[in-house]
Amino acid sequence: MPRGYAAQRAHLTQVESRPRADREAGAMLGRFLGNVSSIQTWQALQNQPEAVLIDIRTQAEWKYVGVPDLSGLGKGLMQVEWQVFPSMERNPRFLRELQARGVTPGRLVYLICRSGIRSRDAAEFLAERGYTVYNVADGFEGPLDDDGHRGASGWRAEGLPWTQG
Repeated sequence: MPRGYAAQRAHLTQVESRPRADREAGAMLGRFLGNVSSIQTWQALQNQPEAVLIDIRTQAEWKYVGVPDLSGLGKGLMQVEWQVFPSMERNPRFLRELQARGVTPGRLVYLICRSGIRSRDAAEFLAERGYTVYNVADGFEGPLDDDGHRGASGWRAEGLPWTQG
């Protein structure tokens, strides 16, 4: 059984990012549609039944900071780490974990992290693999303010539904 980097490479080669025919034809099915606010995301999730919100923060953030609550929309929040705590290395199983939860290139995807930085990276990654993706630019807690604090913007600051871990 491979160990270390060899195990990661073996794992990654097993993930099919796009249907083979599309890859061979050179077609790019997905695209990064840009940044949207938390409010715009909430409205889109109300109006687009096929859309999904994926929180890509770490398990520690979900537990100790809180998560968006979509139960009022009759939807569930998907949680898949983009980076793994505490090393903050990119999760080599990210795409496979999304696919295992039914998130395929045919679904409209909104990604949220703490401040919109990690989710932007993940959105570009998914777009390159055929997904149609938006980035929630203000994130769950928003960027740092002039005093080095978060919370002046983002999902929670907008008063959108959320729950504590």
